[in-house]
Amino acid sequence: MLRQEYSIAQNIKLKRTRDAVLSAIGAAIDRLSKIPKVEGNGLVLFCGENFDTEDFKCFMFSPPEKVPLFFYRTDKEFHTEFLEDMIEDTAVYGLIIVERDEATIGLLKGTRIEVLEELEGFVPGKHMMGGQSQRRIERIIEEMYHNFLKEVGDKVNAYFLPFVENGKMKGILLGGPGYAKEDFYKEDYIDYRIKKLILQPLIDVSDQGEVGLREMVMRAEDLLKNQQYVEVQKLLEELKYHLAKDDGLIIYGINEIRKAMEMGAVDSLVIYESNDKELEKIAQEAENYGVKVFIVGDELPDAEWVKKTFNGIVGKLRYRIS
Repeated sequence: MLRQEYSIAQNIKLKRTRDAVLSAIGAAIDRLSKIPKVEGNGLVLFCGENFDTEDFKCFMFSPPEKVPLFFYRTDKEFHTEFLEDMIEDTAVYGLIIVERDEATIGLLKGTRIEVLEELEGFVPGKHMMGGQSQRRIERIIEEMYHNFLKEVGDKVNAYFLPFVENGKMKGILLGGPGYAKEDFYKEDYIDYRIKKLILQPLIDVSDQGEVGLREMVMRAEDLLKNQQYVEVQKLLEELKYHLAKDDGLIIYGINEIRKAMEMGAVDSLVIYESNDKELEKIAQEAENYGVKVFIVGDELPDAEWVKKTFNGIVGKLRYRIS
């Protein structure tokens, strides 16, 4: 692919741009040709020239977590947005929702909830037959139930043990709508190292999938104090409350926010994750003023609200200002 891109780049009309692109692609080809096989978490390769300083740099590395996608771009800047979650909040929480014949396994990383897998089994309900037939069927159903929980446990071990072994798993939430979560916790379905990290109490959750994971995280608010997802969700609810009351404690607009920060009036900001340089700049300024900043992406349900209603940035004030 890069060799094809190299041929195409030879048609760029501006000499300086053409030379820069050819140098970058050529350097990338040279480095990749020396690697017989890509293993582990995949490969990241940045090559390019800084036009202002005329410095040429190449960075090639395997990141701390698996590369989430294949991405190639010739641009004016290196695209690091796909990798930033790997270093911004290294601690993760495991999420498990389990019932008789359904389960969801996920992760909570910063402000992002990730569904790792949804499982579905077939465990019939009680039968009304009498005598030995009923007892035999009940034994079969109990075995099917046990096998399903064992399958869930095997999946949990496969997903969570790497995080436990490298010290990144901070805790695990276990929930569900009925008694299955208690059975799953009490029996030996999961590795003892994972079991030790399950936070108490177990959580009643009515749904499966991503909706259920979000419900469980918010119900575990007391167990997840100072966790980013919980904090930003609470802040967004506060912002909606202040907006509805029109009490002057919500602020938006870059110029207005910047003036309020200079007065020391801004408590916290929610900023939509984008390539907007002005938003990136104000996020850096805000931290210098001691403002708590939350960067949210599309994985958060209300991120679209921040993006469309407030052009990507909204904040809460410590006090009203004129």
